[in-house]
Formats: sequence, structure tokens, C-alpha cells
Amino acid sequence: MIVSTARRPGGPRPAGARPAPGFDRRLITPMILGSVLNPINSSMLAVALVPIGAAFGTPLSQTVWLVSALYLATAVGQPVVGRLVDMYGPRRLYLAGTALVGAAGLLGALAPSLGVLITARVLLGLGTCAAYPAAMHLIRSESARTGDDSPSSVLSALSIANQTIAVIGPTLGGLLIGLGGWRTIFTVNIPLSLACLVLGALRLPRNPARERRPGARPAAPVDVPGMALFAATLTALMLFLMDPHPAHGYLLLLTALAAAGFALRELRVPQPFIDLRVLGGNRPMLATFLRQLLTCTTGYAFMYGFTQWLEQGRGLHASAAGLVLLPMSLAAVVATGITGRRREVRGKLLTGSIAQIAACALLLTVHPGSPLWLLGTAAVLVGVPQGLNGLANQNALYHQADPARTASSAGLLRTFTYLGAMSASAADAVFFPHRADTPGLHRLALFMLGTSVVLLVVVLLDRSLRLAGPGGTDSGPAAPKDAPRRQKPPDS
Repeated sequence: MIVSTARRPGGPRPAGARPAPGFDRRLITPMILGSVLNPINSSMLAVALVPIGAAFGTPLSQTVWLVSALYLATAVGQPVVGRLVDMYGPRRLYLAGTALVGAAGLLGALAPSLGVLITARVLLGLGTCAAYPAAMHLIRSESARTGDDSPSSVLSALSIANQTIAVIGPTLGGLLIGLGGWRTIFTVNIPLSLACLVLGALRLPRNPARERRPGARPAAPVDVPGMALFAATLTALMLFLMDPHPAHGYLLLLTALAAAGFALRELRVPQPFIDLRVLGGNRPMLATFLRQLLTCTTGYAFMYGFTQWLEQGRGLHASAAGLVLLPMSLAAVVATGITGRRREVRGKLLTGSIAQIAACALLLTVHPGSPLWLLGTAAVLVGVPQGLNGLANQNALYHQADPARTASSAGLLRTFTYLGAMSASAADAVFFPHRADTPGLHRLALFMLGTSVVLLVVVLLDRSLRLAGPGGTDSGPAAPKDAPRRQKPPDS
């Protein structure tokens, strides 16, 4: 396959030059397999919280730390590892991360207590930080090499895999628990890690593409203080979100102090961890981060809250609850598959937002005697935005981000994903303080409904989205009407 040769991100091709070969298809399998390690570990746990709580004799208010621990580690680690990928290339970080996933899976499978299990989840979160930023870095590098500024088919494949795994996870987790108990959702990481290590070692480039570009500047020193202040800011904020109680207000104060220190640091150093000047001036990308936060708050609140209600409020076994969520998986696969190759963004987001609102409204009518077809309909309505919104936000980010910081921007997108997941986890803990009953589900549905309405308003107000898709600008939805087309990315 020869990709488009009309324009290269690195400038026009000299006359008579042979076109570069197409995207290196050998990279796709390790990219996708590595990037799905995080969503599969996030989503499989949804059906395991109740059996784990029963095994260790702990309530949901404590087992929810299994959710929060992974999201906290990943939200902090994704942009940090992403920046290191931008600076030093994807291979070493990809291999180190996937090796850590295998070790964490083994620790979780053998865990004798809830504390050790939480430690395993933290290690899983850190280990899964590298693959997605590495994949986005490789896509950008291949784009520069081949001259295809919008490898929509590869971006679509990456999004389809991540969205599909995220929604299939509860069903897969339920089947694994039915076969061998809750420890199997940790054991499955061992063969996945080995596969990533073998494929990564054989197929990922040994030298970063940046080192092969003539005239590229050497990597700047790592902004360790900036990374530390960023980690402190997120950690304090997410610890508060885990248990949003007035007595924990000091965490918000720590968040504000760390954020102020982070901003001062990043605005003064020549090579910051996160360039706040550039980020603050890129309003379309900030809007993408906000949409991701709102989308994931609703999606994860449903995935965990509805699943817990199916097991406790409806009385289903974990494997049966996973099967009830299967229509969500199928709807997400179909929605992403149909729209994946289209660059258009706004229509996907509008459809996804409206479907979320409909799903939340339907949940208000659910009760323990509701027929299975009604529960399946709610799952379908949630699956549609799972398939559309993440794809739209990823495609938008690819064009909005500074090419030299693609991996760290992708890491930030994942950070907002997990901020949404943490908000959802906190909401589940608030509305299900002791057990997942029907009144709690209805209160959770009202919270999700409000979040979905805000998402719809944000999409409607974002004028940059009107430029996306057929007839819009090639440079993505972020470009204003009078902005020049990007000709050459800056050297990194």
C-alpha cells in the first residue's frame, strides 16, 4: 500500500524523489496489544469488585480502592512517560512498561490481602502507562516518514481496539471469573505481557525516529521538578475525589499549592515538562480534554455502578452481569467500525452525547424487576458513545497537538480519561455507600444525566468542531478559519 504523496509533514518532496513506503504494518500489532492493556485491566475489574469484597470480607467502600489505585497511578504516569517517549523514543519504555504489567499480574494472582492487591493495581497502572503514548509517537513518526499527514485507518484501528476492549472487559471478566475465580483477571496479564515483550522486541524500532532526522536537536534534560509537582497536584486532587468529604478539604488546598508551584516552574524553564503557554493558547485541545473528562465520567459511572447494581440490586452472578453488558460491547464495536475511517468529529460527538442522555434517562426507570431487554437497551445506548466519543477525541487530539509532543499530549488525554474515571468512582462510592441498591442507582443516573447534558453543551459551543470532516480543514478541528495550514513541524 502506498499512502498519499501530495504533501509531507516535513515539507514538499523533492522532484523525482521516490515515495516512501506505506505505514509499517509490523508496528500495528504491538501498538494495539500494548495500548489495550490499560482498558482491559480497567474494565474487567467492574464485575470483580463484589467477589473480591466477599473473599476478603471488605465492603464496596474499601474495594473501590482497587479502581482508584490504577487510575491514580495511570493518570499521573501517562503524561510523564509520554514526555519520556517524546524525548527518548518508544522502544525501551514500551518494553519496561509491559514487563511491569506481567509482574503486577503475577502479584495480583497471588495476593494474600486487599492491601497487596491494591499494590498490584498500582503497578498495573504504572506498567500500562507507556504503550498508548508510544503508539501515538510511532504513528506520528510514520506519518513524517511516509508523508501521510492523516493516517486515519491506523488511528481508527487503535481507537477501535481500545474502545472495544474497554466495553468487552466486563463480559470477559465475568467469563474469566466464572471459569477460575476473580484471580484470573490478574493472571491473564502474564501471557499478554509476554506477547507484548516478544512483539515489541522484534518489531519496534531500536532508535527513535528523531535521532535519524538530519538537523534534529538533542533531547533536553528531563524536567524532574515539573514532573514531581504535576504528580503532587494530581495525587492530592484524586485522593480527594476518592472520598470527597469536607474533612478532607486540606487535600484541595494541597492541590492548589502544588498546581501554583507547577505553573510557576513550567512558565520559567526553557524546556518544560508541559508547555503551559502553548497548551493555554490551544483552546481546541483544552476543549478535547474537557470532552474526554465528561465522556469518561458518565461512561465509567455506568460501567461500575450499573454492574454493581446488576449483582447486588438485581441479584445476578458476576458472569451473568457481564453478559448483560455484552450489548454495550457490540454497540461500541459497530459504532466505531462504521464511523472509524471518517475524519468528521462533530457529528460523532453530537450523536454520542445524545445517546448518553437517553441512556441516563432510561436508567431512571430501571428497578429490580425490569425485563432484560430494557437493561440491554440501556447498555446499547451507553455503548454507542463509548464507540464514538473516544474515537472523535483521539482524532481531534492527533491534529491539535504539537508534533514534537504527540506522546505527552496523548498521555494527557489519558490523564483526563482517568480523572473522569476517578470522578465516576467517587460518585459510585457516594451513591452506593453500603450496597448497590435501586435508589442509589437512580441518584447515580441523575448525576450521569447532568454530566451528559454538560457534554452536549460543550460540543454545541465548540466552533472549531465545525471545521472537522469533509469540507473542513485537513489540520483538524483545532484550526481556526484564518489559521495557516501547518507546513513543517518544529524540530524536537
